[in-house]
Amino acid sequence: MPFVPLVLAIVLVVLGLGALHYVLLARQSHLTSEEKLPRQVTLLVLTIIGLVVISMALPVNESTRNQVIALIGVLLSGVIAFSSTTMVGNLMAGLVLRVNKPFKVGDFIRVEDYSGRVAEMGLLDTEIQTETRELIAFSNTLMVNTPVRVTRASGAIVSVDLSLGYEIHHSEVEKHLLTAAANAELEDPFVQVISLGDFSVSYRVAGLLKEVKSMLSARSRLHKSVLDALHNTGIEIVSPTFMNQRPQVDGVQMIPRQPGSSKEAAASRDEEEETNPEAIVFDKAEEAEQHEKNREGLAEQIAAIHKQLETAEGDEKEQLKTHKATLEKRLADLVEQHRDV
Repeated sequence: MPFVPLVLAIVLVVLGLGALHYVLLARQSHLTSEEKLPRQVTLLVLTIIGLVVISMALPVNESTRNQVIALIGVLLSGVIAFSSTTMVGNLMAGLVLRVNKPFKVGDFIRVEDYSGRVAEMGLLDTEIQTETRELIAFSNTLMVNTPVRVTRASGAIVSVDLSLGYEIHHSEVEKHLLTAAANAELEDPFVQVISLGDFSVSYRVAGLLKEVKSMLSARSRLHKSVLDALHNTGIEIVSPTFMNQRPQVDGVQMIPRQPGSSKEAAASRDEEEETNPEAIVFDKAEEAEQHEKNREGLAEQIAAIHKQLETAEGDEKEQLKTHKATLEKRLADLVEQHRDV
């Protein structure tokens, strides 16, 4: 019966791979795509090994068997060689991103001329949500081969550039710009003279923003604070190259009037404080980040209960099992809900 070893090898490989698939993936419905990836790669490697085992059980002579094994090796080598421009290449790049972890969901990043918050990290591509609320997907090979600028979660520098005439001393400008940065709720503000032009001096005022999620609001707030700080002291934000075609009386300054009454000023401030553009612009990225935090929190609670079960006894053990089952159900529902979005 020359086919008995072959049939036995096929049955053992199929049953073994089926059992591993059930244990690693089918039972773990709460796992995200990122968590499933190493398990899927493990199954892929074991499948290749299974093919080699089956080929070794073929009822042929040793020379033919070696040719079959060599053919499998050639096919795998061809797939890997072709991977730089195919789906396999993006998959491998996705593995690199998950091992190196240069950024995570919710981070602000800039890729080439595009910037925004990471909304999704898939197996083949990475999606970011821009400041215009657009969703842009980049292949993982591009993310690996292109420099990616990531805003640190611990804080980011927010800055404004402006030019003023040479008639204003730089110490006077620096004092008011530092006040503007402080009013914009930036920490450790500083002012730089970045260039001396033919007709004006270019300044940069910057400070540290700890809450990076409010970066859009912080930039707008800093711009408005600079306007207020300079205009309130009678400094025009125009260089000597400023040209106005309307006839003007000597001494007239181009400074807008503030709201006439204190009530109007207070209403204007309240309206500004209520504005939250990040909630609209980065809605998907914010939701994805919150989902990731909720999922990690539930997973940590389940792991902690699993550890407690090792030493628990009696009623306490049953309560822990019930609580663990409840958390696992919530985690599975959370992952399923995220997939449906």
